[in-house]
Amino acid sequence: MANLLKLYVVLTTCLLMALTSTAINSTHFMYHNYDSMTSLLQNLHQTYPDLTKLYSIGKSVDGRDLHVLAMGANPNQHIPGRPEFKYIGNMHGNEVIGREILLYLSIHMLEKYGTDNEITWLLDNTRIHILPSMNPDGFEMSYEGNCTGVIGRYNRNGIDLNRNFPDQYTNLTGILQPETIAVMQWIQSLPFVLSANLHGGTVVTVYPYDNLPDDVVDRSTYNKSPDDDLYKAISKVYSLSHPTMHIGWPNCSANDTEYFENGIINGAAWYAIKGSMQDYNYLKSNCFETTIEVACCKYPYSNELPLFWERNRKSLIQYIKAVHMGVKGFILDSQGRPISNATISVSGNSHKVISAKDGDYWRLLVQGNHTIEISAPGYASLTQKVEISKSNQPAIVNFTLQAVAATQGTLPATGTIGRGFTLESNGYLIALLLAYITYFNF
Repeated sequence: MANLLKLYVVLTTCLLMALTSTAINSTHFMYHNYDSMTSLLQNLHQTYPDLTKLYSIGKSVDGRDLHVLAMGANPNQHIPGRPEFKYIGNMHGNEVIGREILLYLSIHMLEKYGTDNEITWLLDNTRIHILPSMNPDGFEMSYEGNCTGVIGRYNRNGIDLNRNFPDQYTNLTGILQPETIAVMQWIQSLPFVLSANLHGGTVVTVYPYDNLPDDVVDRSTYNKSPDDDLYKAISKVYSLSHPTMHIGWPNCSANDTEYFENGIINGAAWYAIKGSMQDYNYLKSNCFETTIEVACCKYPYSNELPLFWERNRKSLIQYIKAVHMGVKGFILDSQGRPISNATISVSGNSHKVISAKDGDYWRLLVQGNHTIEISAPGYASLTQKVEISKSNQPAIVNFTLQAVAATQGTLPATGTIGRGFTLESNGYLIALLLAYITYFNF
């Protein structure tokens, strides 16, 4: 049976090579070093100024910009109610396919806007952020044809960036790298809902948790998050849209017996790692992230690039659509003002998310019935039963919270993107203290 599955993979690969899409100009199927990548991103922004925003989230150790291309209608700012999505490539500098297919994805979506209904809808209803290379210094050190080596994997300081994020089980002793800090600040700066981090070395989609408590002896033990069912569903969105990933036999020369059921695996069940980016996203923000391994060879020869693009094109687009599953809406006070930092809880699930500065919220959920509770300091909580009937269409549920009287010992909350008191709520507190001082003749 295993040999038949491997034969299917080979035959499918040959068919894809024969039918590779010509939608993207063949001149783009090349490896882009830092300068050519920068030039391509600048050209895309200049060609599609109404659909793109080009910005940098920081610099690498060697001073290279970490370029991000934001795509969507009204790309320059967050649109209330519209989810933020991100793809990150080339975190390991020698794993290069993710870097290139994200560039091709950007070209493809921008060229198809207005003529392809699916892509047009996505860009009209989502802001998509593409960081093609998180480790541009490592890329410049790596070389074509190196399928299994590590040259260029680490950043210029010799640090593995996917072991450099704050971890729930381990106090990491290493210094946070400039690239890590830039991504951490980026994650906190926008209400990202869904993300994927593209790697190379095998073909599988990996989901949290990546790490295990230190006292677990077997370092390949399944460690499920509170959203394990959701993560498996999201991971399957990618694997089942991929022509071979879902079969589960990557057939990589480095390990040709490796098998992943449905083409997905829990990170810790595969092998536990400390300080991963996907765990950080889940534990420290609203964002759900997976790690997608897109090729057995980390740096294949460039003549294979059209094949890797065609293998992943559909999956990349379908995965973006998953940002719209679950429930979303606005959380407002009785005057219609947005409440930020309201907590969105799901019955039976300990993982919570918070509303953004405009009161908009998103909670990814699998199909079925869920009980949602909304709470915020200074307001009475609300509970609502929600049915998610379709995996690709969110339930829209808006909440209006009633303020609790200040005499009951709580203060109305006013939202900003950060936690704690805002200037407005501080002003309210000061006014209240002055009133007490006047009343009691202090």
